[in-house]
Amino acid sequence: MKKRILLLSVYIIIMSLFNNDITSAEGPKNYLKGKFYSSVKDHFLIATEKMRDNRFAETVIVMLESDKNGAWGLVVNKPIGTMPIALLIDPSLNTSEERDKLFKINIPVFWGGPVDVKEIFILHSIEYKSKTTKKYGNISISQDYQILFDIAKNKGPSESLVIFGYSGWGKGQLEGEMQRDHWILSDIDLDITFDEDAKKKWKRAIENSFIKL
Repeated sequence: MKKRILLLSVYIIIMSLFNNDITSAEGPKNYLKGKFYSSVKDHFLIATEKMRDNRFAETVIVMLESDKNGAWGLVVNKPIGTMPIALLIDPSLNTSEERDKLFKINIPVFWGGPVDVKEIFILHSIEYKSKTTKKYGNISISQDYQILFDIAKNKGPSESLVIFGYSGWGKGQLEGEMQRDHWILSDIDLDITFDEDAKKKWKRAIENSFIKL
């Protein structure tokens, strides 16, 4: 079972900012089921101007898994704000002096999608590895406290995003949305993924998107 970083206070902050119900990966029962696309995994999934769900307007998602049973990925261009790294780490894992130091280190945090917003993912460059690191093509994710300690000590990955929640689709759901032209694809671009200016990511990703045949 993978380790998780959970924090109720952070969850409340996110829900107050986005004010959305948590949805499951199963999705609504009346969605259009489309043909499975094996090419979705390891690509950017980019919302088009036809996207009707306001939560995903001008969204860029790094797709980590996609098969005939569903798909999931992480939104990379929806910043929530910044917070002390101490709020992301279990207080029992460090001394009060160490915790005081961690409260002085603020990091940006992002909304990854409406599913399991209490769960934290650190999306990062592949040169870093911890016990929970899983590599997906040219990018990795980790979900343990060690990577947060390493980031605080400037010993973590060269590039990283701290992301709350993920975006998930049930069987045929994403494919149906793609058939409605709500999403298009492009290659994952690490410069776009970790661009400090999140507002530019969608436009840059759109410009690199594949032409639909």
